[in-house]
Amino acid sequence: MSSHKLCMIPGPIEFHEDVLAAMSTPATSHVDPNFVPIYGEAIEMVRKVILTESAQPFIVSGSCTLGWDMMVNLIEPKDEVLVLSTGYFSDNFADCLSIYGANITTIKAEVGSCPSIEEVKKALGEKKFKMVTITHVDTSTGVLSDIKLIAHLVKSISPETLVVVDGVCSLGSEEIRFDEWKLDIVISGSQKGLGVPPGLSVVVASQHALHVFKSRQTPIVAYYSNWNKWLPIMQAYESRKPAYFATPAVQLIYALHASLKAITSQPMEVRFDKHRQVAAKFRQSIRNLGLKTVAQDESCSANGMTAIWLPEGIEIPQLVPSLASKGVQIAGGILVGLAGKYFRIGHMGISVTEPERGHIDKVLEVLTNSLTELGYKA
Repeated sequence: MSSHKLCMIPGPIEFHEDVLAAMSTPATSHVDPNFVPIYGEAIEMVRKVILTESAQPFIVSGSCTLGWDMMVNLIEPKDEVLVLSTGYFSDNFADCLSIYGANITTIKAEVGSCPSIEEVKKALGEKKFKMVTITHVDTSTGVLSDIKLIAHLVKSISPETLVVVDGVCSLGSEEIRFDEWKLDIVISGSQKGLGVPPGLSVVVASQHALHVFKSRQTPIVAYYSNWNKWLPIMQAYESRKPAYFATPAVQLIYALHASLKAITSQPMEVRFDKHRQVAAKFRQSIRNLGLKTVAQDESCSANGMTAIWLPEGIEIPQLVPSLASKGVQIAGGILVGLAGKYFRIGHMGISVTEPERGHIDKVLEVLTNSLTELGYKA
């Protein structure tokens, strides 16, 4: 790959050369005999990444946000939904669900933390919820939620309640055990932990979620995101048969196939552990610079990205361009009212699993130099 500015934001992330090469196919029909098994194998490999035997993956052209919209298949007017909010994306997921008629109850955490398990237990005891939504990693804050603990609590109190995980910034970089933890939905996309260019929405639904979908009493008020359209397509391609509803992003699916093949070439535990180790070391380096992370402690710190408070006297319009001029792209904050007070750095995919590339070391070197040039003294 030719020299370029390292993309070290919380997604899109850096892409492996094999992933980019996989996209470089000639124009190919979506029903071509060579493509059909690629799509089918990609569906199967998503199960391996998320550690499920029986859940149904949907791989559909669109942004990660399409996954939120797909919850229209499960939501009916006036359904009660409990939203555990850890930042910007949790709140916007709630907004999406309200569009489809859900009654939203929100437990909003202090910036940099998660709702307490006591708060969640209290809410579950007061009302019957159709679903509970958890943003596994809120990309706005770098806060990691304990989906295993929350799912266990929800299912122990209300087994029928759907546990819906926004895994956009976690699938491929954080531990997710779909079957073991009794999750019902995981929403993600191609451009973060899966290491593929943007453009694919990846949603995984449990058999319980599919039963809820098939048992609904009202029509689904959506066309493109309607599972009645997509479920037969997914089943056909997995059976190695061509099918059509809407044209898939053929080249992106080739890229996804290449990335998933690499990811599943070793146990997922190895990938989880590598991201944990690199993230912990990265956060320690940040602390060594005298900086503080937005996530308030290690237990709620994401392993695929870190949000960092700006030191006094330094502003985003200074810091981000300074790093960019040295060949590293980072991101500013996006929390309403606090966007200009912190910045965000991604550490996922090949930047973590292939340390010989030197991505993380370069980020720390460039960040240190930029801060010094801007007058910061640790």
